[in-house]
Amino acid sequence: MGPVLEAGVWGFVSGGALVVGAALGFRLRVPPAVVAGVMAFGSGVLISALSFELMHEAFEIAGLGATVAGSLVGAALYTAANRALAARGAKHRKRSAGQQPSEADQAGSGAAIAVGALLDGIPESIAIGLSILHGGAVSIATVAAIFLSNLPEGLSSAAGMRAAGRSAGYVFGVWSAIAVACGVSSLAGYALFGGLSPFVVGSTTAVAAGAILTMIVDTMIPEAFAEARDWSGVLAVAGFLVSFALSALAG
Repeated sequence: MGPVLEAGVWGFVSGGALVVGAALGFRLRVPPAVVAGVMAFGSGVLISALSFELMHEAFEIAGLGATVAGSLVGAALYTAANRALAARGAKHRKRSAGQQPSEADQAGSGAAIAVGALLDGIPESIAIGLSILHGGAVSIATVAAIFLSNLPEGLSSAAGMRAAGRSAGYVFGVWSAIAVACGVSSLAGYALFGGLSPFVVGSTTAVAAGAILTMIVDTMIPEAFAEARDWSGVLAVAGFLVSFALSALAG
């Protein structure tokens, strides 16, 4: 398997966790506290991957200044896009307990939620492609971390979509399309940056990391804290340690 195809496959695999999580969230009546606990765990997993994989890679390639600047750019870009989508009904797209608006509540909110979910997945997928560029092979720790965090994202959001009255066709259509888009984004992360300098690759990795961290704080942690509260911190630490162990063993 060539590296370009490998990037696409791993991006699709990590994005496929969204479909699995969505199936669980839509078909099963998972208690909100359980959904929130899994979301807290996923938040910790991603934060660890950012710290020990993406940010470390960006710093090694591009240096401290470019890593800091890239992270701030990623945070700003994500925040601007997220605010625009939130105004159109996508603010609570990862919430499971009925906070998502229906089409009757806010026309166009379904499309905004779908675009918002895509926005959340693209930086992660690009990071997978960039990790292959950096190391010559996919970072298993990064893929595992994104997979583990995507499960609760799909579960929570699909439960919220069901509570808002959205159909199974809509839910699975959205998440299946996003899984494909994740594969394409990962492939693009490798193909588009393959001929560029290591500095550009490292800087772009930092942009992706900044966007992912902003996404965690804006959309994942609020869902985790809303229901898990006393347990959210412990579960986030557990997820952090699982991802850290994967990174340490892979290294």
